[in-house]
Amino acid sequence: MKKKQDKKPNPQRRSGQQNKPGQKPTLPRYKRGPFSYLIIAIVIFTAMMMLQQWQRVDEIRWDEFVYHVENKHIDSVTIKYEEIIGKFNNAGLASRESEAKVSFVVYYIPDVQGKRLESLLEENNVKNDIAPPRTWLINLISMFLPIIILVGVFYFLFARNLRSGAGGMLMSFGRSKHRLQGKDSTNVTFEDVAGVEEAKDEVAETIEFLKNPKKFQRLGGRIPRGVLLVGPPGCGKTLLAKAIAGQADVPFFSISGSDFVEMFVGVGASRVRDLFKQAKENSPCIIFLDEVDAIGRKRGAGFAGGGHDEREQTLNAILVEMDGFDTDDQVIVIAATNRADILDHALIRPGRFDRQIFIPLPDIKGRVDILKVHAKKVKLGPDISLERLARGTPMLSGADLAAIINEAALAATMANKEYVEMDDLEEARDKVRWGRAKKSRVIDKKEKEITAYHEAGHTLVQSLLKDADPLHKVSIIPRGPMGGATFALPEKDRTIFTKRYCMALLQVCFSGRIAEEMFCDDISSGAQSDIQQATHIARQMVLTWGMSSELGLISYAPDMGVNDQIYMMPGEKEYSEKTAEIIDNEVKKITNEAYEKAKELIEANKNNVEQIAKALLKYETLDANDVTLILEGGQLDKPTVADLLAAEQAKNNKNKQPKPEQKEQQDQSAD
Repeated sequence: MKKKQDKKPNPQRRSGQQNKPGQKPTLPRYKRGPFSYLIIAIVIFTAMMMLQQWQRVDEIRWDEFVYHVENKHIDSVTIKYEEIIGKFNNAGLASRESEAKVSFVVYYIPDVQGKRLESLLEENNVKNDIAPPRTWLINLISMFLPIIILVGVFYFLFARNLRSGAGGMLMSFGRSKHRLQGKDSTNVTFEDVAGVEEAKDEVAETIEFLKNPKKFQRLGGRIPRGVLLVGPPGCGKTLLAKAIAGQADVPFFSISGSDFVEMFVGVGASRVRDLFKQAKENSPCIIFLDEVDAIGRKRGAGFAGGGHDEREQTLNAILVEMDGFDTDDQVIVIAATNRADILDHALIRPGRFDRQIFIPLPDIKGRVDILKVHAKKVKLGPDISLERLARGTPMLSGADLAAIINEAALAATMANKEYVEMDDLEEARDKVRWGRAKKSRVIDKKEKEITAYHEAGHTLVQSLLKDADPLHKVSIIPRGPMGGATFALPEKDRTIFTKRYCMALLQVCFSGRIAEEMFCDDISSGAQSDIQQATHIARQMVLTWGMSSELGLISYAPDMGVNDQIYMMPGEKEYSEKTAEIIDNEVKKITNEAYEKAKELIEANKNNVEQIAKALLKYETLDANDVTLILEGGQLDKPTVADLLAAEQAKNNKNKQPKPEQKEQQDQSAD
C-alpha cells in the first residue's frame, strides 16, 4: 500500500489554531452561507427602491418644462448630458398638487433645443450648472455593471455550492460534519485514562499499527478495519477516543452518529461517502463514530419505512465503505456505543468491526486510579483515603467518580476550607448517589421516630449478618426521596451473587418494616423502595439465576437482544400460565423465608434496636464504630447536632466581635 504522506492536512488549519497558555482566546470565525448573501441582496434592493421613492423624482415633457420656467416655478437646474434635472419651488408645487413631485427630469435634444434652452434660462433668471461629459469608460461601466452584479450573485448562491459535491444544490447538506483533530489539538493522553488498562492496550496496539504497518505486515497480518468500544454510560469510551487523538500521529476524524441524519432523504449516505473520501485522501487515519447506535440499529420490519428508511440507507453506506470493493486504504474506524445489543449484525461482524472492546464499570483498583487522576486537580487534606472512598463506591462509573471529586471541592470551597477533607468526599459521594441532604426540612416528631426505628432495624441486621456487606453509617437526615438511609461499605467488588448473599440482602430489606411494626405498632410507606428492591432480587433468583428448587435450572427471563427478541411486545412471555403461577409462588416463598429470619433476628435483639433508634434520634447520624459500641453495651459520648450548631453559632458571633485593638480605637474615636 502506498502512503500519501504528502497530502496530510494540517489539523490546526481545519480545526482552529490552539491558544497558548496566557494567550487571549481567539474569537470564532463564522462563515456566511448562501442564504445570508440572498438576504443581503434583498435588503439592498429594498433600500434602493425606498430611496428612489423617497426622492420623489418625476419626468415631464419639454413643453411642460418651458411652461414652468416662464411662470417662475423653477429656481435652478442642472444640465447633465441629454437631461435637465431640477426642483420645483413652492409655486411650482402648488401648480402640481395632483402629482406632488419635488424633483423632475426632462429629456431634450442638445442640437435642436440647446440654444433655445440657454436663452430661456437667461431670460427667466434660472440658475443652471453644466455637468462634465461622460467618457467612454464610464459609459461602458454603466452598461455592464448590472450584468456583473447579477453574475456575482448567481455565483455566490449557486455556482460555489455546485462544487461542494453531492447535495451541493441543497446548500452543502451532503458534506460531512466531522471535526478533524490531531495530537496538537487535544490535551488528553493515555495518562488521563484510568481503570481500563486492557482497553488501552488494545487501542495502543491499533495506534502502533498505524505508525508502523510494515512491522505487522512482515508476518502477513492485515490492519484491522474497525474497533467497537462497548460499555455502560460514563465508563470512558469518548475519553479513550480523545486519548487516541492525543497519542496518534495521524489525522483523527470525529463525528457523532446523529450528525449523519437530516430532514432530506439521502443526506446521511452522502455524508458517509464524503467522510470516507476525505479519510482515504489523508490515510493512514482514524475515524471515530460516537453513539453509532443512532444509525447502526438492526434493519428489518421493526422500523417504519422498511428498506427505504433514511437510517438504513446511511447504514448501508457505512457497510459498503467499511468492507466494500475499495478497502485498501489504511483507515481505521473506531465506534462507541452503550447499546451493542441493538446494532445490526452485518455491522459488527469481523471484517468490519474486527474487535469489540468491552469497557466495564471499574473495579476497586480502577476506581482508586480514576480518583487519583481527578484528585490531581484539587488540594487534598492529610486524612484523605481514596482507597476507602473507592470501597464505598461500587458500581459507580468514571463520570460519577469525577463528579464526586468536583462536588467535594465545591463543598470545601463554600465552607472556606484550606483543602478537601474526607467528610467532604463522603458527603459528595452520598450527594451524587442519593441526592442532597435536606437538613433544614422540618419533620414531625412521630414521623422522625418511625424513621429512626426503621433505620435501626436495617442497621442491626446489616451489622449481625455475616453474608451481608459491612455497615458504613446510618442517618435519618432526609436525602433525595428517602427519609433516611443505611449505607454499606463492600469489602470487595462482586462479580457473582451467591444465594446466601441474596438472602442476606432480602433480610436487610425487610428489617426496616419489621422494626416499624414491632416498635411503633404501625407500618408506613417508608418501606416502598425496600419492597421494590427485595421483589426484584427474588424474581432474579427465580427467573434468571436458577435458585428455585421447584423450577430448576431454567431461565424464564425475556432474552432481549438475541434472535431479534428485542421486538417482542410488552407483556409477552415464553411460559404458560401454570408456570407463571409457580414462579409467583416461588418468589413469595423466598421473600417469606427472608422475612421470618429477619423477624427472628430483630426479636432476639430488641434492646439493641431500641438503643440504636434512640441514638439516631439524638445524633441523627451514626457511623460503624458508633453502632459497634452500642451493640457491645457501651454509651456514646459525642456532641449532638444541637451542640454542633450552638458551637458554630458561637464561633460566628466571636468572629463578628471587634478585637481589643479595634475596640480601643473605637473608644478613642468616640471620645
